[in-house]
Amino acid sequence: MQQPPPFRDVRMSGFRDRNSVAEAWDWIDSRSVAMPRTSETVPLELAYARRAAATITSSINVPPFDRSAMDGFAVIADDTTGATTFQPTTMRIVGNSFPGNPCSTRVNSGECVQIMTGAPIPDGADAVVPIEYVDVSEDRIRVATTVGPMKNIGRTGEDLKAGDAVVQQGQFLRPQDVAVLASIGIPEVSVLLPPRVRIVVTGNELVQPGSDLPDYQIYEANSFLLRGAVTRDGGQIESVHFVADNPDSIRAALQQAGADIILISGGSSVGAEDYAPQLVAELGDLPIHGIRMRPSSPTGIGKIESTTIFLLPGNPVSCMCAYDFFAGRFIRKMLNDVRDWPFPSTIGKLSKKVSSPLGRTDYCRAQLKGDQIQPLAISGASILSSTTRADGFFIIPEESEGFSAGTEVPIYIYDDRRSPQRVSNRQPDIV
Repeated sequence: MQQPPPFRDVRMSGFRDRNSVAEAWDWIDSRSVAMPRTSETVPLELAYARRAAATITSSINVPPFDRSAMDGFAVIADDTTGATTFQPTTMRIVGNSFPGNPCSTRVNSGECVQIMTGAPIPDGADAVVPIEYVDVSEDRIRVATTVGPMKNIGRTGEDLKAGDAVVQQGQFLRPQDVAVLASIGIPEVSVLLPPRVRIVVTGNELVQPGSDLPDYQIYEANSFLLRGAVTRDGGQIESVHFVADNPDSIRAALQQAGADIILISGGSSVGAEDYAPQLVAELGDLPIHGIRMRPSSPTGIGKIESTTIFLLPGNPVSCMCAYDFFAGRFIRKMLNDVRDWPFPSTIGKLSKKVSSPLGRTDYCRAQLKGDQIQPLAISGASILSSTTRADGFFIIPEESEGFSAGTEVPIYIYDDRRSPQRVSNRQPDIV
């Protein structure tokens, strides 16, 4: 990306130049890779939905011994050769093997050991006959099937061998990943510390839900949107600030220590009271302000010392779009999440034509009916219900003038049905 020009105050004058989405992504990707990866060690039961700080290898074989894969009788496979329902083979029972309580008697030809699923295979035996093929009579069995060597036996190291990598550095730990770590005896795991994210909501017109709504005021919604999105992407809410549209309040929220990332909702555009861009430029650096996209064109990205700042538009759809395109991407990349989007996707066919001017990226909310994508809205940055009526969104890139009806495009589905990542039960400070 080319070096940005010196910051220009756009209040009441408008943007002259805007960055492309690709240029903003280049800035995000290069900076997120350079961010230090700090970690902490947590008990294994708290490791779910965290990201591993290092590759973990197994120090043992799993299973650590040959064991039965089912209930039945441990035998010498050759003794069963030719056994059928009409010509069963008779064997003498010489012991029992249970999980955690193996049989110490060696199995010789013509002998067998009753064995349960998961129990160690006794010396001398090399196969297990399932109980369904056995007729038991006092200390004898009649076997009515042939089994080959190692049949129905879980081999030593069949699941994992000592030295195998079971978790890769940066891997999102799913329930099964945590279970695998338990299976190799790991009691705790080093995980990446979540980025600490401060949410700053500006606006003299905003009222918190649950309060009376005076004339010409609106209920504030963006902090709730951002809390959920940050948690979904693996960040930790450090604090939430509600500030008036004045420079001193915004400056104080920007300068307070404790956050790796600050999301400012509102005051990012060209209005007379949009102070945030000027303040970020004064206190640090604002290389990106204004992006060629709809909605979310007033988005800004910068830094104040080691803290990364995202200026998100106040209109809720714009806020949501800007977060998912830029801030969420940055959080995920800091946690070694290589996905461009946190949403599952599928391919569908557009039910009607959609148009877009060259040079602008468009974010189109849409419904998915079977394999048909029905566009709902490209404009309407303040119509939050367009996102709740939509199943997801598709993107019209800036090099395209849109898509004709029947075009196959990827649609990203909002609801991925995953449990949210929970990195802390601590409630953030509300300021």
